[in-house]
Amino acid sequence: MYNDYAVLRSDLNSGKLTAVDVVKYYLANIEKGKHLNAFLSVFKEEAKETASEVDKKIKNCTAGRLAGMVVAVKDVLSLKNKTLTCGSKILENFEALYTATAVQRLIDEDAIIIGKTNCDEFAMGSSNENSAYGAVKNPYDHTRVPGGSSGGSAVAVAADMCMVSLGTDTGGSVRQPAALCGVVGFKPTYGRVSRFGLTAFASSFDTIGPFAKNVQDIALVLEVMAGWDEKDSTCVKKEVENYSSAIGSINENEMTIGIVSDLPSEGLQKEIKDTTDKVIGFLKSNGYQIKPVELPHAKYSIQTYYILTTAEASSNLARYDGARYGHRSKDSKTTEDMNVNSRTEGFGPEVKRRIMLGTYVLSAGYYDAYYKKAQRVRRLIKQDFENAFKEVDLIIMPTTPTTAFKIGEKIDDPLSMYLNDIFTTSSNLSGNPSISIPVGMDNSGLPIGLQIIGRDFDEIGVLKLANYIMRNC
Repeated sequence: MYNDYAVLRSDLNSGKLTAVDVVKYYLANIEKGKHLNAFLSVFKEEAKETASEVDKKIKNCTAGRLAGMVVAVKDVLSLKNKTLTCGSKILENFEALYTATAVQRLIDEDAIIIGKTNCDEFAMGSSNENSAYGAVKNPYDHTRVPGGSSGGSAVAVAADMCMVSLGTDTGGSVRQPAALCGVVGFKPTYGRVSRFGLTAFASSFDTIGPFAKNVQDIALVLEVMAGWDEKDSTCVKKEVENYSSAIGSINENEMTIGIVSDLPSEGLQKEIKDTTDKVIGFLKSNGYQIKPVELPHAKYSIQTYYILTTAEASSNLARYDGARYGHRSKDSKTTEDMNVNSRTEGFGPEVKRRIMLGTYVLSAGYYDAYYKKAQRVRRLIKQDFENAFKEVDLIIMPTTPTTAFKIGEKIDDPLSMYLNDIFTTSSNLSGNPSISIPVGMDNSGLPIGLQIIGRDFDEIGVLKLANYIMRNC
């Protein structure tokens, strides 16, 4: 229907269509696209009722900044009185007791929440095959993965089932599926958006970010979501800039773009490399300064990421013990049996793998060798970015090493699956803002994504360049 919220809002304000019409359109598309398995729950009647209220507000000139924008939410984010499964059997029937701050801020501006999207269990995965409720399918080729862990959110936007969706990015889980599904996916600076109401996987990495078909809508949604929240101790007290107004202007002659000279090239698909080089050539020919930079410790990012995130997952997921909420095993005689059996029955293979690995690296005798050393490497990776940004304003690199791979192709090879995050994990380790934008197709007609990384809290710089490339390249 509409790929740009500004156009939609104009038509809503003029009476050309109603918010109810918009919701019905997206509900019809969700029904048509059921085979993609993007949604775990759809709020049909509630969305129409909310849309009717929004129409009244538009008519009375009291509507919020996002009035009529239809949004889907990844099912690791709380929405009061709605099921919060996290893609896991252990939370199959659990209903959230409150709404996540990021979601509530959208609702407060009259966005319409249409449903909860499928995801890898507890956001652990790169293909959306780890969901207890079945794999999500790529809309460009139903035999291929959409990326993960926010695959359902990416597909919901790509298949026109909503205008915007929310995902979470712990190691690339917004940017990677955005690249594989041909949409825009943004990871803000860590601490820019409140994590209150986000079910924790790795607390020092998890970041909430939006998907959309254009950068302008990303900027507007971020503008609404961002800002300090007293309920989240990691949220930064920093003024929220007017992202949506600022991204239209850019001075090419004053911007230096960094290209990583020591970027890992093994396994990089030729079409992705060629497309990235083409964009760099375009920027150079239009007045941008292109400068090589080094990220010498980035080659350790995958190892560092999986040591630290599994350690945090082991701690965070200890609360799912069958005692207080979630799945409780019926075949247990003792409390210990209940804990073990509930977790055995409730968790899937990938979650169990990461919990065990995390417990191992935190255990006595291995803490110094693995966890402590990984924390030191994380600091070195952060310093690499700080040094690079003394020389350049932004850094460009591919989002993923390959385009979407076949469903089942890597599910039995965890190491190969983990390497899909080789270009995205470093900015989660460092906390820097980054975006993936669609920049072309490979020879099989599958989308290619380009990643832009910026200084801490330079969301505007990242969004400006992303917007410029999408509009001009």
